[in-house]
Amino acid sequence: MKFGTKAIHAGVQPDPSTGAVMTPIFQTSTYAQEAPGVHKGYEYSRTHNPTRDALQKNLAALENGKYGFVFSSGLAATDTLMRTLKPGDEVIVTNDLYGGTYRLFRRVHEIYGLKFHFINMENVADIEAYINENTRMLWVETPTNPLMKIIDIAGVARIAKKYGLLLTVDNTFASPYLQNPLDLGADIVMHSVTKYLGGHSDVVMGALVTSHDDLAEQLAFLQNAVGAVPGPMDCFLVLRGIKTLHLRMRQHCENGRVIAEWLEQHPAVGKVYYPGFETHPNHHVARKQMKDFGGMVSFTFKEDNIDLAKAFMSNLQVFTLAESLGGVESLCCHPATMTHASIPKEEREKTGLRDTLIRLSVGVEDVEDLIADLSQAIEKAFQMASK
Repeated sequence: MKFGTKAIHAGVQPDPSTGAVMTPIFQTSTYAQEAPGVHKGYEYSRTHNPTRDALQKNLAALENGKYGFVFSSGLAATDTLMRTLKPGDEVIVTNDLYGGTYRLFRRVHEIYGLKFHFINMENVADIEAYINENTRMLWVETPTNPLMKIIDIAGVARIAKKYGLLLTVDNTFASPYLQNPLDLGADIVMHSVTKYLGGHSDVVMGALVTSHDDLAEQLAFLQNAVGAVPGPMDCFLVLRGIKTLHLRMRQHCENGRVIAEWLEQHPAVGKVYYPGFETHPNHHVARKQMKDFGGMVSFTFKEDNIDLAKAFMSNLQVFTLAESLGGVESLCCHPATMTHASIPKEEREKTGLRDTLIRLSVGVEDVEDLIADLSQAIEKAFQMASK
């Protein structure tokens, strides 16, 4: 099946008891057994739930994987994956990444003996210098958050295979519609399902997808043993959101392109971070591994003034100033004080993340209204700054 058909049908069957076309919300914690240990495949909803099972099969299909696992958040998914490692193991990580991932690695898992190296992976050849006998995993986020760097997944996969390492790709910014890391050689795909997969800013969830049998067995054990699972209502909402993923992503991409081009031409704007520009350092990689360039755009003003940036964000009317991304509505985020505040300032600035950077999650509204909103907010910001 092609992507749109998979989004609607994969993992989903009419309910056998009623014929319901939509997967029911199995809002139950436990299941009746005919005799001790004799049941219909379900015992307790932390372990298995029919609504969750349908979503996991759907996500596996969208990423062209064999096994899908969903969790109560993207960080819960990441935390579960890190539990497959042991004290002394090392992970090489993209240095421009979601602040919550950095915090989890540095302030939680390093305490228990894992070691993380945060490096620039735009040139994949640089990775090998950090690999040693303790390295077990490479962690890639592409496009990166929030500087929109592009990392060659196939190139990193070749290095991972050469040294017998696991390659995990955080595919949140791209979604399975734009990019399928398993097809490019990755071993594991991670998603903050909260974002494009859910698509409506009403669910917090994470997911892991793999085709490795042994790893899947470990993840299934940990999912049950640790218990950071989502409820059936959230699984239902994500199943519903995924049915329009292909339609939404087309509009996100189109609007994102128009907004990026408009910003680039604006006389007050300094730099625009968008992988769809031919001037982007790894634009050729993005063209090779992505179907389109997504709806995420970051930028700075020519005047490197934090008060100006804050005034702009405070005067938006259609864009909402809020954390998160990937919903149908357009959002504006200030990474330094919001999504990346947990990364020390000096570490942020090493990667190029300045306090004046603004990140846009471009929604699916009429793009003319979005441009008008950006325009009036810029005008008001400069009026306020001149007083």
